[in-house]
Amino acid sequence: MNYSFVVGCAHDMSEKIKLSPDEFRLLSLFQTVTTADARDCIIDEKMERVIFVVNRGQMGMAIGKGGSNIKQLQNVINKKIELVEHSGNATDFVKNIFNSNIIQEIRINDRLDGTKIALVVADAKKKGLVVGKDGRNVDKARLLAKRYFNITNVLVISPEQLIKSEKM
Repeated sequence: MNYSFVVGCAHDMSEKIKLSPDEFRLLSLFQTVTTADARDCIIDEKMERVIFVVNRGQMGMAIGKGGSNIKQLQNVINKKIELVEHSGNATDFVKNIFNSNIIQEIRINDRLDGTKIALVVADAKKKGLVVGKDGRNVDKARLLAKRYFNITNVLVISPEQLIKSEKM
């Protein structure tokens, strides 16, 4: 059985997000342990993690003093926990996914075929940090950007690559 929730998306669109019974249970556990409101839970078996999308302004409450809430949850569910602060703005949401000071810019481009792509601009020497080990950060960004804003791809590029793409 799947549970559906309506979440606010960009431009006041509403999209149903389906949670499995396990995701629903983890969402409930998260809210009990942290007292923060999470709007989504994704069990990512491939990367052995659980991703929670936390309501805006509730990251501190979700993390807990010294990371205590996250540590407690990780011990209970035996998986790495990753948090993303929600935003109704696609650019801000993608920036929150990476949660990084090394991102210079994010652009959401509409393509001729009607799809959207997010370009994450980072210094060429720091692209690896942005992408993450085994691509885990960019995988999370692709999953969440598609789920919330129907963005079909997220690419991490250097400023030089951005300049070249603008000349085309």
